[in-house]
Order: sequence, then C-alpha cells, then structure tokens
Amino acid sequence: MSDNVNKDENTEPKPKHQDKIVALDSLSLGISIVAAIIIGFGVGYGLKQLTGYTWALWVGIAWGIAAAILNIYRAYKKAQKVYEGMENDPRYAYRAKHGDKSFDDED
Repeated sequence: MSDNVNKDENTEPKPKHQDKIVALDSLSLGISIVAAIIIGFGVGYGLKQLTGYTWALWVGIAWGIAAAILNIYRAYKKAQKVYEGMENDPRYAYRAKHGDKSFDDED
C-alpha cells in the first residue's frame, strides 16, 4: 500500500539531535588536545623519574604536542570531507558562480 508514496531515495531523515552531536564532536577536539599534552607530560615525567634525565620530560611533552597536532589534522581532514559535498548544493551554487555581491552595492 505504501508503493504509491513518492520518496526520494537519496534523502534520509536527519537525526533529531544531529546538531548537538556535531557540537560535541567539536568540543571533543579541544578536550583531546589538552588530554594529549597532559598524557605526554605524564609519560615524560615518568621517564624523567625512571632515568633521571631532564630531557626525557621534554621528549614526553613534545610527544604530547605531536599527538595534539595529529588530532587537529584529523579533524581538519574530516571537516574538509564534509564541506566538499557542499560544492554541488544548490543553496551555495549562486555565490560560487557569481560571487558575493552584497558588499559591491555599498560603493
């Protein structure tokens, strides 16, 4: 009986709380940056206590900073993939073809 209903196969219903999930995903990036640096510091401090070398602390901190940069890079690539799909969206096609002319009228 539902064969008479026209449904677009490409559109799926949006989850109810999708905007909140996206916001939490962005928040988790900030938390992961801090956590990576703290974990790196902890590893470096532990190595310093085991070995007695101060440079081991700095190696741990550098390792944490590198992990934080890797997290930022992964989030950037994920966001880039999402925004690549927007270039064919008709809501954004006009500005892509003709530019933003709202500021040209003020001259």
